[in-house]
Amino acid sequence: MQTRTLRSDLMLLITAAIWGTAFVAQRVGMDYVGPFTFTAARFFLGALSLLPLLWILKPAAIQPTTGKARLNIWQGGLIAGSFLFAGATLQQVGLQYTTAGNAGFITGLYIILVPIMALLWGQKTGRNTWIGGVLAVVGLYLLSITDDFTLAYGDLLQLIGALFWAGHVLIIGWLSPQMDALRLSIVQFFTCGLVSLGVALFIENPTFANIGMAWQPIAYAGLLSVGVAYTLQVFAQKTAPASHAAIILSLEAVFAVIGGYFLLGERLDSQGVVGCGLMLAGMLISQISTNKSPKKEPQVEMLH
Repeated sequence: MQTRTLRSDLMLLITAAIWGTAFVAQRVGMDYVGPFTFTAARFFLGALSLLPLLWILKPAAIQPTTGKARLNIWQGGLIAGSFLFAGATLQQVGLQYTTAGNAGFITGLYIILVPIMALLWGQKTGRNTWIGGVLAVVGLYLLSITDDFTLAYGDLLQLIGALFWAGHVLIIGWLSPQMDALRLSIVQFFTCGLVSLGVALFIENPTFANIGMAWQPIAYAGLLSVGVAYTLQVFAQKTAPASHAAIILSLEAVFAVIGGYFLLGERLDSQGVVGCGLMLAGMLISQISTNKSPKKEPQVEMLH
């Protein structure tokens, strides 16, 4: 059991590292293509990379856990894909106006936003969520508030995007028990890619030449961030509790800062470092359970 836990933790840590450094790839990719073109390419590629899993994974491992589904796979994929498009688009556009490190930490606020937004569905949340939320808000203030006391534009887009990422997690949590989770992911990725491509054709000028020049960051964000990291997360969370997994996955924000520092030359001043520290502390505290009685934990899932 200990070896299995260690293996799961290692897979989750690799997932966090891939997701964190993917922010660097997303910034570099926009040197060649627009944000909507990049999003379309990475999610099409990510969806295609998951298709082989339909044959590799055992059918029993990906079947729905409840009875009759309220929605079919296409309806569920359209809804989830719409939330995914909103979150991914705001994240990608925002990266034009902020650093990879800032984007990683602000996006990571979905961990706190999920239980808070779940209150709308009548779900209760613990005291630690509110403590973590307060710390995260203070950290966000130190990291992103400008001299004229406004939230930096790029960081504002990331914050709005975090709301959609949190909504996406809740939607996935509602849909996953009703239908095949793997097929749902593939459909939502294709949906996000199609909508992104439609917007790109109207407001950008995508060409195969430009996409070819951006093939490396697209491959990283599509194959690794979506395909490989998603697969690692699925296998790791077969044995890792959701709250435990969320703590490790929240380290993607740290990897985003590390990647931005070494690969893009991004720097944080002392106030920014304190802000990031408070935000990370808030994310971790929000995941500490104070309930001693065992209960089933909600699934935590985020796809970048």
